[in-house]
Amino acid sequence: MFCKNCGKEIDDRAVVCPNCGVQVGTVTPAEEKTNTLAIVGFVLSFFVAIAGLICSIIGLKRAPSLGGKGRGLATAGIVISIVELVFVVIYIIIFIAMFSAAASGGYYY
Repeated sequence: MFCKNCGKEIDDRAVVCPNCGVQVGTVTPAEEKTNTLAIVGFVLSFFVAIAGLICSIIGLKRAPSLGGKGRGLATAGIVISIVELVFVVIYIIIFIAMFSAAASGGYYY
């Protein structure tokens, strides 16, 4: 390809002529990638804690290859999932304790 301003031969992929500095092409923005698993993990952490935890961990591991995108969402998904799982375990323990107390005829003091 030749520069429209100075007529010198330039590379076909050139955006600016290296000889005269005039713009000869257009800059196409690079395709921006998103960390989909971090987003999915964050959303799932509110509804299905285990699935949210798994997706968030995978999203956190993929964040460096995507320039750090989704790191915050993945971390938040992990924290929310762990807190939710702890609450579920506590509820199960309380339920078992109440069920076993009711089955044995009530509370004894």
